[in-house]
Amino acid sequence: MKQFIVLGLGRFGSAVATTLVELGHEVLGVDINEEIVDILKDKITQVVQADITEEKVLKELGVKNFDAAIVGIATDLETSILVAMMLKEMGVKYIIAKAQNNLHAKVLKKIGVDKVVFPERDMGARIAQRLITPNIKDYIELEPDYNVIEIEALPEFADKTLSELDLRNKYGINVLAIKRDDVLNISPLAKDLIKKGDFLIVIGETKKITELAGKVNH
Repeated sequence: MKQFIVLGLGRFGSAVATTLVELGHEVLGVDINEEIVDILKDKITQVVQADITEEKVLKELGVKNFDAAIVGIATDLETSILVAMMLKEMGVKYIIAKAQNNLHAKVLKKIGVDKVVFPERDMGARIAQRLITPNIKDYIELEPDYNVIEIEALPEFADKTLSELDLRNKYGINVLAIKRDDVLNISPLAKDLIKKGDFLIVIGETKKITELAGKVNH
């Protein structure tokens, strides 16, 4: 018997969770929607209502103690990526994530998600029966219209918060993580300070990121 955690209990997540229970495994299901949690409370080993975008919540749930984690979010690309990154950083043994499209899938694969699925092509009940583990780690690179890249912070970014820099409005990019001395700050807060020598992992339109990267290189 194995133990699984399913994050996001929409149609896909609930199908995976209930099938795993039917196959004789233990499942912890997590969703922010109280109604969904109530519906599934008698169908899954344990269900909790929680905001999985909070790093401390994932730690409290003990995600790294499970044999595998299934990320059932797909409609919000940024949230899906951030949750997957946090799970990877916390040392989860095997991660499966639902993708909305090919671009989303490429990001998930590049950040180390072990298996990316498209519910339309792979039903949750089938996925639940194929949980085995390889491991991938790479920097993130996408094409043609969007990119996720690691760049060194510009000198003028030093000693300013993300809120002060307002990179979304100025450059059309979102900061997914800040790397300082090989320590990764996943899903940084608006109040987090950028220091000289920091590296930023950002997502945005390729032309916008190229423009910013050009400033870094000069």
